[in-house]
Amino acid sequence: MSETIDTKVLLKEITEAIQEKKGKGIVIADLTKLGNTICDYFVICNGNSPTQVSAITDSVEYMVKKATGYRPIAIDGLRNAQWVAMDYGEVLVHIFMPETREFYDIDHLWADAKLEIIPDLD
Repeated sequence: MSETIDTKVLLKEITEAIQEKKGKGIVIADLTKLGNTICDYFVICNGNSPTQVSAITDSVEYMVKKATGYRPIAIDGLRNAQWVAMDYGEVLVHIFMPETREFYDIDHLWADAKLEIIPDLD
């Protein structure tokens, strides 16, 4: 795999992988117009149980690798599965339990970012 990946393809694969495991509340925060950010995009979602959070994490890792050959640089938070962060360089994926997402409220920490809300699938 080459060092660069089409970010739009990466975001599409991540979103589909989350939806595959019935992840909810998907928000893509576009940070490209903001200065001094650690990445270009956040993808934020939640699962309803630690098991679902882990399943979403596995789905993202598998589907992105299958479609692009790209692996996350790091995955953190799987032990408790309350908040898992997946680092894809230009994209950080945050998979939360609902209460943890509400507590940290990272959706609103980046109020200046352009937010794209992805409708939940039923």
